[in-house]
This record gives sequence, C-alpha cells and structure tokens, in this order.
Amino acid sequence: MTRPVIAVSSCLLGEPVRFNGGHSRDRFLTGLLAPFVDWMPICPEMELGLGAPRDTLRLENESAGPRLKVRRTGRDLTDRMAALAGRRAAVLDVDGYVFKAKSPTCGIHGVALYPPDGPPIDRRHRGLFADTILRAHPLLPVEDEGRLNDALLRESFVERVFAHARLRELLAGDWRPRDLVAFHSRHKMQILAHDPAGYRQAGRIVAGAGRGAREELAHAYADAFRRSLARRATPGRTVNVLHHCLGMLSLDKTRRDDLLAVIDSYRAGLVPLSVPATLLRHHARGQDAGYVRDQSYFSPYPDTLRLRNHVPA
Repeated sequence: MTRPVIAVSSCLLGEPVRFNGGHSRDRFLTGLLAPFVDWMPICPEMELGLGAPRDTLRLENESAGPRLKVRRTGRDLTDRMAALAGRRAAVLDVDGYVFKAKSPTCGIHGVALYPPDGPPIDRRHRGLFADTILRAHPLLPVEDEGRLNDALLRESFVERVFAHARLRELLAGDWRPRDLVAFHSRHKMQILAHDPAGYRQAGRIVAGAGRGAREELAHAYADAFRRSLARRATPGRTVNVLHHCLGMLSLDKTRRDDLLAVIDSYRAGLVPLSVPATLLRHHARGQDAGYVRDQSYFSPYPDTLRLRNHVPA
C-alpha cells in the first residue's frame, strides 16, 4: 500500500522542542500509524531559532490583526513567522498534516487571543504558522492530536491521507488516460460515500480522458477528487454505498437478507461499519466479483489500523 507523507509538529513525535524543553509524544501517531507513513517533522519555533527551552509565545490582539509575541518581553515575531510559513507553504508537498493543538503557531482550532494585559479575549483563532499553511493548501487533510482522539475524525483523516497519497503516486508517474480511468473506477464507491455530486463531477472529467491537455485533466480530476473526500461521509451515504455494492453481488435470498439485516444494524447504530464492509468484501472475493472486491472503499488504509470499529453516533 502507498505510504503517505504526513507533515507533523515535531513535538508530537517525541522530539524535545516544546517551550519547556519537553515533548508531546502522541501514542496513536508514533505507535499505530507510524509503520505505515513517512513523517515530515516541522517545528516553526525551532526553525526560527528560538531554541528549547524558550519563553512562551502568544497571539495578541491589535488593530491590524493578531500578532505573535513573546509573552515575557513583548518581542514581536509576527513578520518573521509569517515569512517562514510562506516559504514552507510554497514548497509543501505532503498528503496530510497533524498540528499541535492550541499552539499560537501551530494550532488549527481554539487558539487563545490575548489583549496586551489580562485574560484571553476569545479562543477561536488559528496559530499564525498553521493559518498560512491552511490558506495555501485548503484541501489538505489536517487535524490536531486532540481531535484525533475522536474515532470518527481519526478515521476520516487517515482515509483522506491515504487517498491523497494514492492520487499523488499516480500523477507523479508516467500515467496515461486509461490509468486515470482505472484509478477512478477503483475509487468510485469511496467518493460516492463522501459526495454524490462530486462523484458525478469526477465521472464527467474521467469521461473526457484522452481529450485535451494531460496536465489540465490531472488538475481537474485531482481537484474534484480532493474536494469530494473533504466532505465527511455520512451514515446515510454509507448505507447507499453498501446497498449499491450488495446489488452487484449474486447472492441467494438467505445471504442477501442476512447482509441487508447487518446493513440495517449499522444504520441503526448497533454495529460498526467494519461488520457489513467485511461481509461484503468476503462475498465479493468468494464470487471473484472484481469490481466490488477491488474497490478502495473496502481497504482505504491498512486493515490493521482498525479504524472502522467504532459505532456511529
């Protein structure tokens, strides 16, 4: 399986780069996920030469917008950090990014904004570095380590990361229109579970493969593919995909009724997605039903990650 390249705040991999000279090693990233991905560790504070340990930073409110300042001295690092972020964003070529939660540089949600004196005004901001990266790469799968504790968000992030990696690998090679058609055919159910309208748009783009410039085709398809997967898969759309795949299998009435009952149990929140998905893949293999068997939907990432074992709310 293709190995995604994931940028990550260095402290989350256990590097001692935090303001206090420590780290924030994340067990999921360094344990379960690490064998299947290639990391690109990034610490903007260290790249800026601030060292570790160092004085703490914070975002301060000013009329021109939030400023990144050293809490103790008031030294303004905004322009230097923005320049660093711009350079990083311009050359960033990864399949996903995991940021340090709540950091004034790397936080993507809930970063505190302070007045010159007193408690925070609000906690609805992004870190300065992360904000530049996200503006430059709006379709990049991103999360912070706190949100990855949520089973649904974790599964969605990892699914998108591996999908981006497969597309990157295809487009980086000497691909031909027929290769793009095959890629799309293998990902149809996965796209459909996220965005039916995006599924139709991507299909129209692939239908024109072989006509027009190769680079334009690649750009159009990549944009449609990534936008579709950026929409969260819902239980309703997932059930539609499961029924669609079931309809392409030749099962006797007993087995079909059993599978329908399992799909209904998933819809009702009684069993995780892994149960009907595993049964469908089992029957597709047994019948050598290649179209269903080979869908990326059934193996969007290594099975040993066990990310579909949660029951939907």
